[in-house]
Amino acid sequence: MSDVVYYIISAVLTVGVLVGIAMMSKVKSAPAGNILSAVCMAVAILVTLYRYEILSDAGLWVAMAVGLALGAFGAQKVKMIEMPQAVALLNGFGGAASAIVGVMELIQPSVAGAFSSATAGLAVAVGMLTLTGSLVAAAKLHGLIGQKPVVWNRHALLTIGSLVVTAVTIVLITVDVAVTPMTLLCLVFSGFFGVAFAIRVGGADMPITISLLNSFSGVAAGIAGLAIADPLLVAIGGVVGASGLLLTQIMCKAMNRHLMDILLGKTSAAAKPAAEPAAEPAAAEAAEEKQEEEVVEEIHPGEALKAAKQVIIVPGYGMALAQAQALVKQLADRLENQGTQVRYAIHPVAGRMPGHMNVLLAEVDVPYEQLCEMDDINPEFAACDVCVIVGANDVINPAANTAEGTPIYGMPVLNVENARHLIICNYDLKPGYAGVENPLYTKKGGVTMMLGDAKDSLQRLLDMM
Repeated sequence: MSDVVYYIISAVLTVGVLVGIAMMSKVKSAPAGNILSAVCMAVAILVTLYRYEILSDAGLWVAMAVGLALGAFGAQKVKMIEMPQAVALLNGFGGAASAIVGVMELIQPSVAGAFSSATAGLAVAVGMLTLTGSLVAAAKLHGLIGQKPVVWNRHALLTIGSLVVTAVTIVLITVDVAVTPMTLLCLVFSGFFGVAFAIRVGGADMPITISLLNSFSGVAAGIAGLAIADPLLVAIGGVVGASGLLLTQIMCKAMNRHLMDILLGKTSAAAKPAAEPAAEPAAAEAAEEKQEEEVVEEIHPGEALKAAKQVIIVPGYGMALAQAQALVKQLADRLENQGTQVRYAIHPVAGRMPGHMNVLLAEVDVPYEQLCEMDDINPEFAACDVCVIVGANDVINPAANTAEGTPIYGMPVLNVENARHLIICNYDLKPGYAGVENPLYTKKGGVTMMLGDAKDSLQRLLDMM
């Protein structure tokens, strides 16, 4: 295969992957986009094998068959609730593959020169930190280790120190000084950096972390492509890295985070909000009397739903844990049958990864048109008769507007408190992953708390109607 033909095919496949990613941004076209990108990647593998005349290598075909079998097994066995940790693992595997390419290029160079050595060293570093960071993220998401932020003594110093040592090893590799020992040191210290980076991230920032690790896996692949002078790997890696970074920026905006703060671990550990000054006795008494006057007469949740003309349902991670989306759909169907308008309010970071709630609701055939993004649905809560919250906490917590110094302060949230009546189906009254108390749980009037498993709570609601 000539270089010109290879470059043309590479360009077509890269565009195909880009188109597939663009299609995945729309719910209706996402499945087709996923298939298109997967097919382009499969063709890219075959083209690479053909170009380097290794199509007949039996070992490669055996390895691909094993990978195909593992992928098919995972697709069948991994539950939707486990998808975030599966994505984290796949990010890690991508980083590991790039690190292996970098190591092999340093051991047996296929392209001579300092540039190839430097990029191979970078591929080792970025790939290894992606692997270890992703493993920690997956372990946190799966509950194998604590999901709260872990901050060591002198954490920042250890993190910066490991990064500096990693950079030094790459420089020494580039100038051909003790390449093998430096490669081993690069693997160790970049791997430690990945652990130190991910271990201090709490559940509140996990969607951003997954997106960022996704970007790192693409960057590592692109750098590995530079090391072995393969333009197709560079292009595909660049596409994955850029799309992951764009998604990370979207997540940061949705959570009112700064990417540099995430990288430095400044937003993960919960800080206590400043104590409010004690009110004067007379003022406190007047406030208490006013609160008593404003108490709304309690309404039976079943009666409230029967009388509602507009209902907004807010799904959260608790719905995913309980696998309660089918009962949510049953509730919506019953409301629609009585003439109630039903919509779903989707917060960008509800769940453990972007689009988590959309996929769960699509599983039970919720119409795409009923899924409303936060900016579109927030003005509608004031006209909403009943808002049903299923396992959501941080994304509806009005303390995000007032609790300075906490992980969710300044984060845009769903304005559910504006609805006339709230029905909150949560497992308990504990704070969400951000560790910030939700004032809606203790609000007097207009709120019905239904504690316990979301499936049981929703079934009770259905029985009341």
